[in-house]
Amino acid sequence: MNGDDRLVAPKRVEEDAAELALRPQTLDDFIGQKQLRENLKVYIKAAKSRGEALDHVLFHGPPGLGKTTLAQIVAREMGVGFRATSGPVIQKAGDLAAQLTNLQPHDVLFIDEIHRLNPAIEEVLYPAMEDFQLDIVIGKGPSARSIRLDLPRFTLVGATTRTGLVTGPLRDRFGFVARLDYYDAADLEAIVLRAARILGVELGGPEGAVEIAARSRGTPRIANRLLRRVRDYAEVRADGLVTRELTKTALELYEVDELGLDRLDRAVLDALIRLFGGGPVGLSTLAVAVAEEAETVEVVAEPFLVRHGLLVRTPRGRVATRAGWEHLGLVPPPSADTPTLFD
Repeated sequence: MNGDDRLVAPKRVEEDAAELALRPQTLDDFIGQKQLRENLKVYIKAAKSRGEALDHVLFHGPPGLGKTTLAQIVAREMGVGFRATSGPVIQKAGDLAAQLTNLQPHDVLFIDEIHRLNPAIEEVLYPAMEDFQLDIVIGKGPSARSIRLDLPRFTLVGATTRTGLVTGPLRDRFGFVARLDYYDAADLEAIVLRAARILGVELGGPEGAVEIAARSRGTPRIANRLLRRVRDYAEVRADGLVTRELTKTALELYEVDELGLDRLDRAVLDALIRLFGGGPVGLSTLAVAVAEEAETVEVVAEPFLVRHGLLVRTPRGRVATRAGWEHLGLVPPPSADTPTLFD
């Protein structure tokens, strides 16, 4: 390590600590999802008063809304240990057994993207969730034998962005299933203001936070990311003070427009309108036109465009709405009214 590294490293450590501090530590610190928070408070208090483990919990909803953060908060509020893994990581029964047998009573085991669990792993998980027992097969062929291990009573917290891919038998074994919805502008503004305090960002009034919140697609993760990028711009191109005008300039540089559309979103909308006359056009054709995978267009760009009424999906393909044309500053044709299901 040279002298420069010794000078830079402490600052980098401080910045990493500040980024981790953006995650709320308690349900009272968690902004938004009011009904969900109130429900969790009741269930956690009831479980603690009985001295029991919390029922298994499944959080579902779009990415970036706080599923992992809530799982950590559940463990913290219960005063128990927390272990985290993800569906794709658990490849065989032994991987799951290693996680389960290392749990202490009432601990929380968090499985992210739980819909991606192998079906064979799910079969092993069922008795663990219901009976707190683990069946393990030792050996192969005629000499194979099964042994059953008792597990401490634990809480499985699952998270998924694709609820429809969670199998019915697995979903039914969760005692509490909760959906996280997109955040409104007021909650996002509060999240940005809180993050600004933690990161030491100097705001010239709340207007900058309002501008960031408006472009955050209803997602706290995006709001925090945009705040960090605006902070960088303010430190390099200005005096570090974040104002509304500076925020607008910074986000234009990062290709995030006033509705929150990024480069991919605008590319999809632009191709749909300028190349294909507003549609209808098939997903694969649209993906080729913007040089992206069809799954990327469908999963990343389309949900936001549809939610803002800029694009609709029809049996014949994707179609730009009147609002989509107007967002690009173009005059919509008479046929650009939102099509019906049967168009």
